[in-house]
Amino acid sequence: MAKIFLDTNIYIDIIKKRTDRDLEDFQGHDLFISPLSIHILAYLFKYKIPNHELDVNRELFNIVPFAAKIVEDALIGPTSDFEDNVQLHSAAEADCDVFLTEDKKLLSMKFFGKVKIDQS
Repeated sequence: MAKIFLDTNIYIDIIKKRTDRDLEDFQGHDLFISPLSIHILAYLFKYKIPNHELDVNRELFNIVPFAAKIVEDALIGPTSDFEDNVQLHSAAEADCDVFLTEDKKLLSMKFFGKVKIDQS
């Protein structure tokens, strides 16, 4: 069983069913997201709170706590994009095996610490 962190783009594609991927593709694995991903989803799609679709996230995904340490590390790097850094540091904090993304810049990194960056 792998610990898989979903970058915001992958997470939103799955939740909004904008991809061939769905949660069944990840059976037997633990899925992780950042609270920032929920914020981005709610903002983009103008969700009103409370919202059942957002509540389901707590059952389907492990949400990495958005701690001050993640913010401090994200302000340092490794990229020039704060949101990307938050996602990467969240995956590392959760001790994930894989970081799934479609972001070409992040894919070119191949690894962040021991976390493998992949798109499949």
